[in-house]
Amino acid sequence: MGDQINIKQIISNLPEQPGVYKYFDEKEEIIYVGKAKNLKKRVNSYFVKKHDNNKTNVLVSKIRNIQYTIVDTEFDALLLENTLIKELQPRYNINLKDDKSYPLIKITKEAFPKVYPVRNPVKDGSEYFGPYASGKMMHTILELTQKLYPTRNCNLNLNAKNIANGNFKVCLEYQIGNCKGPCQGFQTEESYKQTISNIKHILRGNLAEVKRHIKTQIEDAVSRLAFEEAQEYKEKLLSLESYQSKSTVVNNSINNVDVFGIVSSSSSAFINYLRVVDGMIIQSQNLEIKKKIDESDEEILLNAIAQFKNSNQWESKEFIVPIQLEIDSKIPMTVPSSGDKKKLLDLSMKNAFYLKQERQLAADKLDPTLKVDRLLTQMQKDLRLTTLPRHIECFDNSNIQGTNPVSACVVFKNGRPSKSDYRHFNIKTVEGPNDFASMIEVLTRRYTRLLQENSPLPDLVVVDGGKGQLSSAVEAFRAMGIYGKVPVIGIAKRLEELYYPNDSLPLYLDKKSETLKVIQQMRDEAHRFGITHHRNRRSKGFTITSLTEIDGVGEKTSQLLLSAFKSVKKIKEATEEDLTKIIGAKLAKSVYLHFNEDN
Repeated sequence: MGDQINIKQIISNLPEQPGVYKYFDEKEEIIYVGKAKNLKKRVNSYFVKKHDNNKTNVLVSKIRNIQYTIVDTEFDALLLENTLIKELQPRYNINLKDDKSYPLIKITKEAFPKVYPVRNPVKDGSEYFGPYASGKMMHTILELTQKLYPTRNCNLNLNAKNIANGNFKVCLEYQIGNCKGPCQGFQTEESYKQTISNIKHILRGNLAEVKRHIKTQIEDAVSRLAFEEAQEYKEKLLSLESYQSKSTVVNNSINNVDVFGIVSSSSSAFINYLRVVDGMIIQSQNLEIKKKIDESDEEILLNAIAQFKNSNQWESKEFIVPIQLEIDSKIPMTVPSSGDKKKLLDLSMKNAFYLKQERQLAADKLDPTLKVDRLLTQMQKDLRLTTLPRHIECFDNSNIQGTNPVSACVVFKNGRPSKSDYRHFNIKTVEGPNDFASMIEVLTRRYTRLLQENSPLPDLVVVDGGKGQLSSAVEAFRAMGIYGKVPVIGIAKRLEELYYPNDSLPLYLDKKSETLKVIQQMRDEAHRFGITHHRNRRSKGFTITSLTEIDGVGEKTSQLLLSAFKSVKKIKEATEEDLTKIIGAKLAKSVYLHFNEDN
């Protein structure tokens, strides 16, 4: 029963992303490796029904643990699955033999490089792109690059001397438009280099630069009134935009490299390790390290690298890491900012993030109080508070065209809405749309009352707005003598930046952080609560206005009538005698005649 609960818990935490999953038996041995376009759906499908294949039923009965690695595309999952099956030979997988390599695209290293397909790369200085899932996919990409950027396919020695001496003549490929004739100097080496550069952009999936280049050519052709040429470029652009094939690793020159990603919480660090050989991920491992004191990510990552190195007998040429590490190492450590290495690092960081999320969700289910404490501890750290923010209040002003200004106060306790503590305020002392003055009035009314009642003040106050609203809050807090006792911050909507008193520079939190999500939820809830009250007040104000048009009837009389009859329609239908019971004979006659003067 415990195993079943554990498996269900693992499945519930799986991401809905492409990846590879590994099944382990009770001896912690891998018994199956599989790929998935959607990890959660695919793994769950094993456990929701009886399978027609008895072998699958036996496999499911032996599963005691599940591990996974997320990748960017379904094709990446295919490559990783293939590599892991060949390496690990799990009992329930088909026996893959390494007698066939995936196709690659080769760009030779010479003055006018050639572009063509191969299966077995050699170390001759050439660049290789791929691998591709099938020859058909690879040839489709080759056809696209050839259509957009024709290159030579001959074996001529195109050095500057041979071209200058006129040793070669253009062939049929030039006549039919598949080559621009560099052998006779019809295409310069500089132009050819640009062609190869654009082809590499396409093979790496970096299409933006190529698109910009083609659009420039279209504009140039149009300016010269060369509309047929412009149409040809436009067709090339359409072909490029329809091309979607992209793999995480597209350059097998990335060889014998180890990639490390790390994501931390207040109590643990989560590390992902990827081993990359010939441009393909051949190994992935995860590690959770409990913090004993407040160790830095740098310290933890160095220990993790040592641990992985001791448990794996390999010699790496390079470590790709997310942060600069202070260590005298023979192996170079790279913190990439762009390119294929950065994509690998992003993938490793993503795996580390999902490991953290998975472990935290599992812990939260076992003990919900842990989730609250973890969230509040993270918020305290992120927001630079001295105490846990168990009680937070957020304020938002609402007025439309300066009418019926109101303010809303929402209250969160232990990271969740406490709706019974919500309050709304009708602005009393401010004329017209003045958010700053309204903020001062509302905060003063709210906390003066709490002080008079000896009620506890919040651990944090959030005001919706930037420096202006925050300055108003500080002014109100100073006047009440609570400035410095209650932390207050402002959140500006445009970039979701947080402002602190006496600090001109805002704080930017990670868009995925739980702290920012809680503050955004509070701000949105305050806005919703305020807008709802504002609409109700405007609607009520319209109704009262229609009654106060009656001679002698004011707001107080209107309220009495609405309280008794509930709506203007029922007031219209009431008899004069019924009205007299509520507001007296004189006013009753005025109201009755107003609605029945034509009868």
